[in-house]
Amino acid sequence: MVRFAVAVRPPAEVLSRLAAWERPDLAGVHWSVPEQWIVKVRPLGHVPDQVVSPLLDALDAELDGAPAARCVLGPRTVRLGGQWLGAPVSGLNALGAAVFDATRELVPVTHPQPFRADLVLARGKVPRELAGLPVDARWTAREVVLVADRSAPGRPRFDDLGGISFGG
Repeated sequence: MVRFAVAVRPPAEVLSRLAAWERPDLAGVHWSVPEQWIVKVRPLGHVPDQVVSPLLDALDAELDGAPAARCVLGPRTVRLGGQWLGAPVSGLNALGAAVFDATRELVPVTHPQPFRADLVLARGKVPRELAGLPVDARWTAREVVLVADRSAPGRPRFDDLGGISFGG
């Protein structure tokens, strides 16, 4: 089984801004690469491959007629659990609720938590000093993708298995 997530991919102009962001060489900090710059709307965990098609069908049915989501990245980085450096993304609450509703029957929610959307910038031993750095961007999300994380240590691999457009 592979780890899956329903996610929003920022557009090229946001990726360019993030690529220009300073990434100091720090022991134990592993900076993420553009392929990994997604905003998880719902992490699904390890899911069997045969659930992929029903997930895409459920998302398509749920998001038909849904409005576009105005995303705001930032304004400052946050340290998540001491192991991740993230940039919060606001504007995805309604989309997140719709995605949870659409996928709950196929992938039950086993650890309910408040909805939180972040774009992960780094992993590892993230020092406190990296929290609070300015980072900002805005975009309109009109698609979610079902992402399969097939990464291995030192080799990120995120495969988009299908996209669902919404918001006209």
